[in-house]
Formats: sequence, structure tokens, C-alpha cells
Amino acid sequence: MPCCPEPSAQLALPGADLTLLRSPDLGLPARELLSRLLAETPWRQETITLFGKTHLQPRLLAWYGDPDAVYRYSGKTHQPLPWTETLTALRQRMEALAGARFNSVLLNYYRDQRDSMGLHADDEPELGPQPVIASISLGEERKLYFRHKRQREMQGLDVPLPDGSVLLMRGDTQANWKHGVRKLWRHCEPRVNLTFRRVHT
Repeated sequence: MPCCPEPSAQLALPGADLTLLRSPDLGLPARELLSRLLAETPWRQETITLFGKTHLQPRLLAWYGDPDAVYRYSGKTHQPLPWTETLTALRQRMEALAGARFNSVLLNYYRDQRDSMGLHADDEPELGPQPVIASISLGEERKLYFRHKRQREMQGLDVPLPDGSVLLMRGDTQANWKHGVRKLWRHCEPRVNLTFRRVHT
């Protein structure tokens, strides 16, 4: 089911708490933030093993946070890079928007239409039972699609995430729903996504 929300909207998805802010104050224009992050970030491409075969993940990533914000997912352990001035400023703004404290951020760089992210939930034990996640999208608009974890017959949701938007995921969203970013069949400009979260150690 496609989603065309208003400038600030609570998205209708049973068992989820999703708020999309289409044009929040990020402190700097979205295009300037994108340029800074592309230049400042030591991007890396990791591997993933599926059915005994190892593949390169179809995107680049970086993990930043407080010194103890060690994060484990997809069989990998991520040691945080120290906060930059740009990311510290964004963290403060996301904490004000979400009403939550964050100690880490995952950056994903989708270079073109071939980059994607498979269906997953941010439900690792170190994130706690009802994690609050603030997700910033910069660059090309891509859709985040949601599929229920147990009831496959339940209608999902496609959420367009425009340049400079913020999606807040709270409550039981991660317990009930998976989300992902599909490949596209048309030319696509770069996109950087930042997901601020709190890792419990």
C-alpha cells in the first residue's frame, strides 16, 4: 500500500508507531549535509553470508557512537567511530524531535539504484524491547517498505522518504514489522540514511 503523507504525519500501520516529518530543521540544508557526510565518512562495504555463500552487501556503511556503543547485527560486531561535529549536531536535533537519548548512529550509503537493504527488523537485544529510532534521509528519495513479521497476509506499507525527511520508529514497530529498501529499475542518485538509536550495554 503506497503512502503519501502530509508534512508531518502519523502513519497508519497496525502494531507500529511511525511518524514521518517531511521537512524538519536539520540545522543545515539537506544537500549540504549530504555533501559533508559523503566527504567526511570512512565508508566501508561489508560481507554477508547467506546459505553458505559470502556476498558483498549492496551498500556502504559506517557506525559511530559513544565508546561503549558496540553493536552486533548480521553476525558482525561494530566498534563505534568517535562522533564528528556534524553527527553530534544532528544527534542533538534528533533527540529533541524524538524525545529520546541516542548514543549511536548507523550510516548507510546507497550509491545508485543497484544498492538496497533486505527486509529486517532492528530488534537486537542490545536495543531494548521498544527501541526509538530516528531515521534521516538525504539525497535521492527511496521507499522504505514494511512487511509484518508473522502475518504475511497483512497489507504492508511503502513509505517514500524524501530528501531531508525524518522517520521516527517507536513502540512495537520493530517487534511486529520488518522494513527494507528495494533496488530500483531506473537511474537513481546517491542517498545517505542515518539511523540514530540507543545501544544498551
